Amino acid sequence: MSLARVVVAALLSSATLFAQTKDAPVASGSGGQLMAQPASPAGVPQENLQNGAPTVVTLSDAIARAKKLSPDYHAALTDAGVAREDKVQAVAGLLPSVNYNAQYLYTQPTRINGTPVDNAPRFVANNAVHEYISQGNAHEEFNPANFANYFRALAVQDVAKARAEIAKRGLVVVVVQAYYGFVVAQRKYSTAQQVGDEAARFLDVSKKLENGGEVAHSDVIKAQLQYNDKQVAFREARVDMERARVDLALLIFPDFNQNFSVVDDLRLPDALPPMEEVEKLAKQNNPDLGAAMAAYRAERMGVLAARAGYLPVVALDYNYGIDATHFATKTDGISNLGYSASAALTLPIWNWGATHSKVKQSILKRDQAQLELTFAQRKLLGQLKTLYGEVDAAQAELDLLRQSAQLAADSLRLTTLRYQSGEATVLEVVDAQNSLAAARNAYDDGEVRYRAALANLQTLTGTL
Repeated sequence: MSLARVVVAALLSSATLFAQTKDAPVASGSGGQLMAQPASPAGVPQENLQNGAPTVVTLSDAIARAKKLSPDYHAALTDAGVAREDKVQAVAGLLPSVNYNAQYLYTQPTRINGTPVDNAPRFVANNAVHEYISQGNAHEEFNPANFANYFRALAVQDVAKARAEIAKRGLVVVVVQAYYGFVVAQRKYSTAQQVGDEAARFLDVSKKLENGGEVAHSDVIKAQLQYNDKQVAFREARVDMERARVDLALLIFPDFNQNFSVVDDLRLPDALPPMEEVEKLAKQNNPDLGAAMAAYRAERMGVLAARAGYLPVVALDYNYGIDATHFATKTDGISNLGYSASAALTLPIWNWGATHSKVKQSILKRDQAQLELTFAQRKLLGQLKTLYGEVDAAQAELDLLRQSAQLAADSLRLTTLRYQSGEATVLEVVDAQNSLAAARNAYDDGEVRYRAALANLQTLTGTL
Protein backbone atom coordinates (compact mmCIF):
# COMPACT_ATOMS: atom_id res chain seq x y z
CA MET A 1 0.00 0.00 0.00
CA SER A 2 1.47 3.37 -1.02
CA LEU A 3 1.99 6.30 1.33
CA ALA A 4 -0.81 8.17 -0.40
CA ARG A 5 -3.25 5.34 0.28
CA VAL A 6 -2.23 5.25 3.94
CA VAL A 7 -2.69 9.00 4.26
CA VAL A 8 -6.01 8.88 2.43
CA ALA A 9 -7.23 6.11 4.71
CA ALA A 10 -6.20 8.12 7.76
CA LEU A 11 -7.97 11.19 6.42
CA LEU A 12 -11.08 9.20 5.63
CA SER A 13 -11.07 7.73 9.13
CA SER A 14 -10.70 11.13 10.75
CA ALA A 15 -13.43 12.66 8.55
CA THR A 16 -15.80 9.83 9.38
CA LEU A 17 -14.98 10.18 13.06
CA PHE A 18 -15.68 13.89 12.90
CA ALA A 19 -19.03 13.32 11.22
CA GLN A 20 -19.94 10.70 13.81
CA THR A 21 -18.85 13.00 16.63
CA LYS A 22 -21.04 15.75 15.31
CA ASP A 23 -23.94 13.44 14.44
CA ALA A 24 -23.92 11.38 17.64
CA PRO A 25 -25.95 13.90 19.65
CA VAL A 26 -28.39 14.49 16.75
CA ALA A 27 -31.78 12.88 16.66
CA SER A 28 -32.40 12.49 20.36
CA GLY A 29 -35.54 14.21 21.48
CA SER A 30 -38.25 15.54 19.23
CA GLY A 31 -37.65 16.29 15.60
CA GLY A 32 -34.05 15.01 15.38
CA GLN A 33 -32.64 18.00 17.22
CA LEU A 34 -28.92 18.72 17.17
CA MET A 35 -26.62 18.90 20.17
CA ALA A 36 -22.96 19.93 20.32
CA GLN A 37 -20.77 18.51 23.07
CA PRO A 38 -18.84 21.01 25.21
CA ALA A 39 -15.05 20.90 25.26
CA SER A 40 -14.95 20.48 29.04
CA PRO A 41 -17.69 19.69 31.60
CA ALA A 42 -20.26 22.47 31.10
CA GLY A 43 -17.51 24.66 29.66
CA VAL A 44 -15.83 25.16 33.01
CA PRO A 45 -12.13 26.11 32.69
CA GLN A 46 -9.70 23.47 33.91
CA GLU A 47 -8.27 25.80 36.54
CA ASN A 48 -11.76 26.18 38.02
CA LEU A 49 -12.33 22.43 38.04
CA GLN A 50 -9.24 22.05 40.20
CA ASN A 51 -10.83 24.27 42.85
CA GLY A 52 -13.70 21.85 43.48
CA ALA A 53 -16.93 20.78 41.85
CA PRO A 54 -18.55 23.68 39.97
CA THR A 55 -21.93 25.00 41.02
CA VAL A 56 -24.63 23.80 38.63
CA VAL A 57 -26.94 26.69 37.76
CA THR A 58 -30.27 26.30 35.97
CA LEU A 59 -32.12 29.16 34.32
CA SER A 60 -34.58 29.45 37.23
CA ASP A 61 -31.65 29.46 39.67
CA ALA A 62 -29.95 32.20 37.68
CA ILE A 63 -33.10 34.35 37.69
CA ALA A 64 -33.56 33.87 41.45
CA ARG A 65 -29.93 34.77 42.11
CA ALA A 66 -30.10 37.84 39.88
CA LYS A 67 -33.20 39.11 41.70
CA LYS A 68 -31.23 39.14 44.95
CA LEU A 69 -28.27 41.02 43.46
CA SER A 70 -29.65 43.43 40.85
CA PRO A 71 -29.42 47.03 42.12
CA ASP A 72 -31.93 48.29 39.54
CA TYR A 73 -34.52 45.72 40.56
CA HIS A 74 -34.01 46.45 44.25
CA ALA A 75 -34.29 50.17 43.55
CA ALA A 76 -37.73 49.50 42.06
CA LEU A 77 -38.65 47.41 45.11
CA THR A 78 -37.48 50.25 47.36
CA ASP A 79 -39.70 52.70 45.48
CA ALA A 80 -42.62 50.33 45.94
CA GLY A 81 -41.90 50.10 49.68
CA VAL A 82 -41.71 53.90 49.97
CA ALA A 83 -45.03 54.23 48.13
CA ARG A 84 -46.59 51.71 50.51
CA GLU A 85 -45.48 53.77 53.51
CA ASP A 86 -46.81 56.93 51.84
CA LYS A 87 -50.20 55.21 51.72
CA VAL A 88 -49.94 54.39 55.45
CA GLN A 89 -49.20 58.04 56.18
CA ALA A 90 -52.12 59.15 54.01
CA VAL A 91 -54.46 56.86 55.97
CA ALA A 92 -53.13 58.31 59.21
CA GLY A 93 -54.02 61.77 57.94
CA LEU A 94 -57.69 60.75 57.87
CA LEU A 95 -57.81 59.37 61.41
CA PRO A 96 -57.85 61.16 64.80
CA SER A 97 -54.54 61.69 66.55
CA VAL A 98 -53.86 61.60 70.30
CA ASN A 99 -51.02 63.55 71.93
CA TYR A 100 -49.85 64.38 75.43
CA ASN A 101 -48.93 67.99 76.22
CA ALA A 102 -46.95 69.07 79.29
CA GLN A 103 -46.01 72.69 79.83
CA TYR A 104 -44.92 75.09 82.57
CA LEU A 105 -45.56 78.82 82.20
CA TYR A 106 -44.08 81.54 84.36
CA THR A 107 -45.31 85.11 84.08
CA GLN A 108 -44.01 88.21 85.79
CA PRO A 109 -46.42 89.05 88.66
CA THR A 110 -48.34 92.29 89.02
CA ARG A 111 -46.97 94.55 91.80
CA ILE A 112 -48.75 97.26 93.75
CA ASN A 113 -46.42 99.66 95.54
CA GLY A 114 -43.62 97.11 94.94
CA THR A 115 -45.51 94.23 96.55
CA PRO A 116 -46.51 91.35 94.23
CA VAL A 117 -50.17 90.43 94.15
CA ASP A 118 -50.89 86.68 94.58
CA ASN A 119 -51.60 84.89 91.30
CA ALA A 120 -51.98 88.17 89.42
CA PRO A 121 -49.92 87.82 86.22
CA ARG A 122 -48.51 90.87 84.47
CA PHE A 123 -49.88 89.72 81.05
CA VAL A 124 -53.64 89.50 80.68
CA ALA A 125 -53.40 86.54 78.27
CA ASN A 126 -51.91 84.31 80.98
CA ASN A 127 -53.92 82.69 83.74
CA ALA A 128 -51.54 82.89 86.71
CA VAL A 129 -47.97 83.65 87.69
CA HIS A 130 -47.23 79.89 87.84
CA GLU A 131 -49.24 77.73 85.44
CA TYR A 132 -48.89 73.95 84.95
CA ILE A 133 -50.41 72.16 81.98
CA SER A 134 -50.58 68.36 81.73
CA GLN A 135 -53.22 67.25 79.25
CA GLY A 136 -54.08 64.61 76.69
CA ASN A 137 -55.30 65.96 73.37
CA ALA A 138 -57.47 64.23 70.77
CA HIS A 139 -57.40 66.01 67.43
CA GLU A 140 -59.35 65.42 64.25
CA GLU A 141 -59.22 67.52 61.10
CA PHE A 142 -61.69 67.31 58.26
CA ASN A 143 -59.76 68.46 55.23
CA PRO A 144 -61.01 67.47 51.75
CA ALA A 145 -57.42 67.47 50.51
CA ASN A 146 -56.57 64.61 52.87
CA PHE A 147 -59.15 62.35 51.24
CA ALA A 148 -57.85 63.17 47.75
CA ASN A 149 -54.29 62.61 48.90
CA TYR A 150 -55.26 59.19 50.26
CA PHE A 151 -56.66 58.03 46.93
CA ARG A 152 -53.67 59.55 45.17
CA ALA A 153 -51.34 57.58 47.45
CA LEU A 154 -53.18 54.39 46.49
CA ALA A 155 -52.66 55.15 42.81
CA VAL A 156 -48.99 56.02 43.34
CA GLN A 157 -48.53 52.70 45.14
CA ASP A 158 -50.00 50.93 42.12
CA VAL A 159 -47.56 52.80 39.89
CA ALA A 160 -44.63 51.69 42.03
CA LYS A 161 -45.82 48.08 42.02
CA ALA A 162 -46.16 48.12 38.24
CA ARG A 163 -42.68 49.59 37.81
CA ALA A 164 -41.26 46.92 40.11
CA GLU A 165 -42.89 44.31 37.89
CA ILE A 166 -41.42 46.02 34.83
CA ALA A 167 -37.97 45.89 36.43
CA LYS A 168 -38.42 42.22 37.30
CA ARG A 169 -39.46 41.22 33.78
CA GLY A 170 -36.65 43.27 32.28
CA LEU A 171 -34.19 41.51 34.57
CA VAL A 172 -35.52 38.15 33.41
CA VAL A 173 -34.81 39.11 29.80
CA VAL A 174 -31.26 40.14 30.68
CA VAL A 175 -30.63 36.88 32.55
CA VAL A 176 -32.12 34.77 29.73
CA GLN A 177 -29.87 36.46 27.18
CA ALA A 178 -26.77 36.09 29.35
CA TYR A 179 -27.57 32.51 30.34
CA TYR A 180 -28.23 31.17 26.86
CA GLY A 181 -25.49 33.36 25.43
CA PHE A 182 -23.08 31.43 27.64
CA VAL A 183 -24.63 28.10 26.60
CA VAL A 184 -24.16 28.89 22.90
CA ALA A 185 -20.67 30.28 23.50
CA GLN A 186 -19.75 26.89 24.98
CA ARG A 187 -21.19 25.11 21.95
CA LYS A 188 -19.29 27.33 19.52
CA TYR A 189 -16.10 26.79 21.48
CA SER A 190 -16.55 23.03 21.21
CA THR A 191 -17.29 23.28 17.48
CA ALA A 192 -14.27 25.53 16.89
CA GLN A 193 -12.07 23.06 18.75
CA GLN A 194 -13.22 20.15 16.62
CA VAL A 195 -12.88 22.11 13.39
CA GLY A 196 -9.37 23.18 14.41
CA ASP A 197 -8.40 19.57 15.02
CA GLU A 198 -9.66 18.63 11.56
CA ALA A 199 -7.67 21.50 10.02
CA ALA A 200 -4.53 20.26 11.76
CA ARG A 201 -5.08 16.74 10.44
CA PHE A 202 -5.65 18.04 6.94
CA LEU A 203 -2.44 20.09 7.08
CA ASP A 204 -0.48 17.05 8.17
CA VAL A 205 -2.04 14.95 5.39
CA SER A 206 -1.28 17.54 2.72
CA LYS A 207 2.38 17.73 3.78
CA LYS A 208 2.74 13.95 3.60
CA LEU A 209 1.11 13.85 0.19
CA GLU A 210 3.42 16.61 -1.02
CA ASN A 211 6.44 14.68 0.24
CA GLY A 212 5.20 11.69 -1.72
CA GLY A 213 4.90 13.81 -4.83
CA GLU A 214 1.14 13.30 -5.16
CA VAL A 215 -0.11 16.89 -4.56
CA ALA A 216 1.19 20.34 -5.40
CA HIS A 217 2.66 22.74 -2.88
CA SER A 218 -0.37 25.01 -3.41
CA ASP A 219 -2.48 22.43 -1.55
CA VAL A 220 -0.14 22.70 1.43
CA ILE A 221 -0.35 26.49 1.33
CA LYS A 222 -4.15 26.37 1.30
CA ALA A 223 -4.15 23.85 4.13
CA GLN A 224 -1.81 26.09 6.13
CA LEU A 225 -4.05 29.12 5.56
CA GLN A 226 -7.05 27.13 6.60
CA TYR A 227 -5.27 25.89 9.72
CA ASN A 228 -4.27 29.44 10.68
CA ASP A 229 -7.83 30.67 10.23
CA LYS A 230 -9.23 27.87 12.37
CA GLN A 231 -6.70 28.55 15.13
CA VAL A 232 -7.71 32.21 15.18
CA ALA A 233 -11.39 31.23 15.25
CA PHE A 234 -10.71 28.80 18.09
CA ARG A 235 -9.03 31.47 20.23
CA GLU A 236 -11.80 33.95 19.49
CA ALA A 237 -14.39 31.34 20.48
CA ARG A 238 -12.59 30.82 23.77
CA VAL A 239 -12.47 34.57 24.43
CA ASP A 240 -16.18 34.82 23.62
CA MET A 241 -16.96 31.94 25.99
CA GLU A 242 -15.00 33.50 28.84
CA ARG A 243 -16.65 36.86 28.20
CA ALA A 244 -20.08 35.23 28.33
CA ARG A 245 -19.09 33.47 31.56
CA VAL A 246 -18.05 36.77 33.14
CA ASP A 247 -21.25 38.51 32.02
CA LEU A 248 -23.38 35.80 33.62
CA ALA A 249 -21.24 35.62 36.78
CA LEU A 250 -21.68 39.37 37.32
CA LEU A 251 -25.44 38.87 37.36
CA ILE A 252 -25.79 35.84 39.61
CA PHE A 253 -22.86 35.71 42.05
CA PRO A 254 -22.09 38.30 44.76
CA ASP A 255 -18.43 37.23 44.96
CA PHE A 256 -17.80 37.04 41.17
CA ASN A 257 -17.51 33.26 41.31
CA GLN A 258 -16.61 31.72 37.94
CA ASN A 259 -16.55 28.09 39.08
CA PHE A 260 -20.01 27.20 37.82
CA SER A 261 -21.71 25.32 35.02
CA VAL A 262 -25.07 25.79 33.35
CA VAL A 263 -27.72 23.40 32.11
CA ASP A 264 -28.14 23.34 28.35
CA ASP A 265 -31.90 23.15 27.90
CA LEU A 266 -32.14 25.04 24.61
CA ARG A 267 -33.45 21.87 23.02
CA LEU A 268 -36.68 22.27 24.98
CA PRO A 269 -38.27 25.45 23.55
CA ASP A 270 -41.56 26.71 24.89
CA ALA A 271 -44.54 26.50 22.58
CA LEU A 272 -45.93 29.79 21.29
CA PRO A 273 -49.62 30.26 22.19
CA PRO A 274 -52.14 31.70 19.72
CA MET A 275 -52.21 35.46 19.12
CA GLU A 276 -55.66 35.78 20.71
CA GLU A 277 -54.41 34.33 23.98
CA VAL A 278 -51.35 36.56 23.93
CA GLU A 279 -53.50 39.67 23.42
CA LYS A 280 -55.73 38.67 26.32
CA LEU A 281 -52.74 38.17 28.62
CA ALA A 282 -51.23 41.48 27.53
CA LYS A 283 -54.38 43.41 28.38
CA GLN A 284 -54.57 41.77 31.80
CA ASN A 285 -50.93 41.57 32.85
CA ASN A 286 -49.00 44.30 31.06
CA PRO A 287 -47.19 46.36 33.74
CA ASP A 288 -46.45 49.32 31.44
CA LEU A 289 -50.14 49.80 30.76
CA GLY A 290 -50.94 49.28 34.45
CA ALA A 291 -48.37 51.89 35.46
CA ALA A 292 -49.76 54.40 32.96
CA MET A 293 -53.34 53.86 34.17
CA ALA A 294 -52.30 54.21 37.83
CA ALA A 295 -50.31 57.36 37.05
CA TYR A 296 -53.37 58.86 35.37
CA ARG A 297 -55.51 58.06 38.44
CA ALA A 298 -52.89 59.62 40.67
CA GLU A 299 -52.88 62.86 38.71
CA ARG A 300 -56.69 62.97 38.72
CA MET A 301 -56.60 62.75 42.50
CA GLY A 302 -53.94 65.45 42.43
CA VAL A 303 -56.41 67.77 40.72
CA LEU A 304 -59.00 67.08 43.42
CA ALA A 305 -56.43 67.68 46.15
CA ALA A 306 -55.47 71.01 44.59
CA ARG A 307 -59.10 72.12 44.26
CA ALA A 308 -59.67 71.19 47.90
CA GLY A 309 -57.64 74.30 48.69
CA TYR A 310 -60.77 76.32 47.94
CA LEU A 311 -62.79 74.46 50.59
CA PRO A 312 -62.96 75.13 54.35
CA VAL A 313 -61.17 72.97 56.92
CA VAL A 314 -62.84 71.92 60.17
CA ALA A 315 -60.69 70.96 63.18
CA LEU A 316 -61.95 69.39 66.43
CA ASP A 317 -59.91 69.22 69.66
CA TYR A 318 -60.68 67.58 73.01
CA ASN A 319 -58.35 68.12 75.98
CA TYR A 320 -58.37 66.37 79.35
CA GLY A 321 -56.00 66.96 82.25
CA ILE A 322 -54.89 69.83 84.44
CA ASP A 323 -54.32 73.50 83.78
CA ALA A 324 -53.69 74.90 87.27
CA THR A 325 -51.36 76.97 89.43
CA HIS A 326 -49.99 73.78 91.03
CA PHE A 327 -48.76 70.57 89.42
CA ALA A 328 -51.29 68.42 91.23
CA THR A 329 -54.65 66.83 90.66
CA LYS A 330 -56.06 68.69 93.66
CA THR A 331 -55.33 72.08 95.22
CA ASP A 332 -56.86 72.95 98.62
CA GLY A 333 -59.34 70.08 98.22
CA ILE A 334 -60.47 71.27 94.78
CA SER A 335 -59.92 68.95 91.80
CA ASN A 336 -57.74 70.36 89.05
CA LEU A 337 -58.76 67.67 86.55
CA GLY A 338 -61.07 68.79 83.79
CA TYR A 339 -61.67 68.84 80.07
CA SER A 340 -62.22 71.30 77.31
CA ALA A 341 -63.34 71.02 73.70
CA SER A 342 -63.00 73.30 70.72
CA ALA A 343 -64.01 73.43 67.09
CA ALA A 344 -62.34 75.61 64.51
CA LEU A 345 -63.36 76.48 60.97
CA THR A 346 -60.74 77.77 58.52
CA LEU A 347 -62.18 79.32 55.38
CA PRO A 348 -59.67 80.35 52.68
CA ILE A 349 -60.30 83.85 51.40
CA TRP A 350 -57.23 85.17 49.58
CA ASN A 351 -53.71 83.79 49.00
CA TRP A 352 -52.62 85.71 45.90
CA GLY A 353 -53.71 83.03 43.46
CA ALA A 354 -51.53 80.24 44.93
CA THR A 355 -54.43 77.76 45.04
CA HIS A 356 -55.45 78.61 41.49
CA SER A 357 -51.87 78.07 40.34
CA LYS A 358 -51.72 74.67 42.04
CA VAL A 359 -54.94 73.68 40.29
CA LYS A 360 -53.49 74.65 36.91
CA GLN A 361 -50.34 72.67 37.68
CA SER A 362 -52.33 69.57 38.58
CA ILE A 363 -54.46 69.85 35.43
CA LEU A 364 -51.35 70.03 33.28
CA LYS A 365 -49.96 66.92 34.96
CA ARG A 366 -53.29 65.11 34.56
CA ASP A 367 -53.47 65.90 30.85
CA GLN A 368 -49.89 64.73 30.37
CA ALA A 369 -50.65 61.49 32.22
CA GLN A 370 -53.72 60.95 30.03
CA LEU A 371 -51.63 61.46 26.91
CA GLU A 372 -49.04 58.98 28.19
CA LEU A 373 -51.82 56.48 28.92
CA THR A 374 -53.19 56.61 25.38
CA PHE A 375 -49.65 56.31 24.02
CA ALA A 376 -48.99 53.31 26.28
CA GLN A 377 -52.11 51.64 24.90
CA ARG A 378 -51.00 52.19 21.30
CA LYS A 379 -47.45 51.18 22.14
CA LEU A 380 -48.66 47.94 23.70
CA LEU A 381 -50.54 46.97 20.55
CA GLY A 382 -47.53 47.80 18.39
CA GLN A 383 -45.05 45.95 20.57
CA LEU A 384 -47.38 42.98 20.85
CA LYS A 385 -47.65 42.55 17.10
CA THR A 386 -43.94 43.18 16.55
CA LEU A 387 -42.67 40.84 19.25
CA TYR A 388 -45.16 38.12 18.41
CA GLY A 389 -44.09 38.32 14.79
CA GLU A 390 -40.44 38.15 15.83
CA VAL A 391 -41.05 35.06 17.97
CA ASP A 392 -43.06 33.42 15.18
CA ALA A 393 -40.32 34.18 12.64
CA ALA A 394 -37.59 32.96 14.98
CA GLN A 395 -39.50 29.74 15.54
CA ALA A 396 -39.95 29.21 11.79
CA GLU A 397 -36.30 30.03 11.12
CA LEU A 398 -35.31 27.61 13.85
CA ASP A 399 -36.92 24.78 11.92
CA LEU A 400 -35.07 25.85 8.76
CA LEU A 401 -31.76 26.14 10.58
CA ARG A 402 -32.25 22.71 12.13
CA GLN A 403 -32.94 21.31 8.67
CA SER A 404 -29.85 23.07 7.29
CA ALA A 405 -27.68 21.55 10.00
CA GLN A 406 -29.05 18.10 9.25
CA LEU A 407 -28.49 18.61 5.52
CA ALA A 408 -24.93 19.74 6.21
CA ALA A 409 -24.34 16.55 8.17
CA ASP A 410 -25.70 14.51 5.25
CA SER A 411 -23.53 16.50 2.84
CA LEU A 412 -20.42 15.66 4.85
CA ARG A 413 -21.36 11.98 4.86
CA LEU A 414 -22.01 11.92 1.09
CA THR A 415 -18.89 13.92 0.29
CA THR A 416 -16.86 11.47 2.34
CA LEU A 417 -18.34 8.59 0.33
CA ARG A 418 -17.55 10.38 -2.94
CA TYR A 419 -14.00 10.94 -1.76
CA GLN A 420 -13.73 7.26 -0.93
CA SER A 421 -14.70 6.41 -4.50
CA GLY A 422 -12.29 8.97 -5.96
CA GLU A 423 -14.97 11.43 -7.14
CA ALA A 424 -14.17 14.24 -4.65
CA THR A 425 -11.04 15.96 -3.41
CA VAL A 426 -9.80 16.30 0.13
CA LEU A 427 -10.66 19.99 0.05
CA GLU A 428 -14.27 19.18 -0.70
CA VAL A 429 -14.39 17.00 2.41
CA VAL A 430 -12.95 19.79 4.54
CA ASP A 431 -15.34 22.32 3.00
CA ALA A 432 -18.22 20.05 3.90
CA GLN A 433 -16.90 19.86 7.47
CA ASN A 434 -16.69 23.66 7.64
CA SER A 435 -20.22 23.95 6.28
CA LEU A 436 -21.47 21.63 8.97
CA ALA A 437 -19.76 23.70 11.68
CA ALA A 438 -21.18 26.95 10.27
CA ALA A 439 -24.68 25.47 10.02
CA ARG A 440 -24.59 24.27 13.61
CA ASN A 441 -23.35 27.64 14.86
CA ALA A 442 -26.19 29.31 12.95
CA TYR A 443 -28.67 26.90 14.50
CA ASP A 444 -27.33 27.66 17.99
CA ASP A 445 -27.66 31.41 17.33
CA GLY A 446 -31.21 30.82 16.11
CA GLU A 447 -32.12 29.04 19.35
CA VAL A 448 -30.82 31.96 21.43
CA ARG A 449 -32.72 34.42 19.27
CA TYR A 450 -35.93 32.46 19.78
CA ARG A 451 -35.46 32.31 23.56
CA ALA A 452 -34.64 36.03 23.75
CA ALA A 453 -37.63 36.96 21.57
CA LEU A 454 -39.93 34.81 23.70
CA ALA A 455 -38.58 36.43 26.88
CA ASN A 456 -39.23 39.89 25.40
CA LEU A 457 -42.78 38.87 24.57
CA GLN A 458 -43.24 37.69 28.14
CA THR A 459 -42.40 41.20 29.39
CA LEU A 460 -45.72 42.27 27.87
CA THR A 461 -47.83 39.31 28.87
CA GLY A 462 -46.32 37.79 31.98
CA THR A 463 -45.89 34.00 32.00
CA LEU A 464 -47.00 32.41 28.74
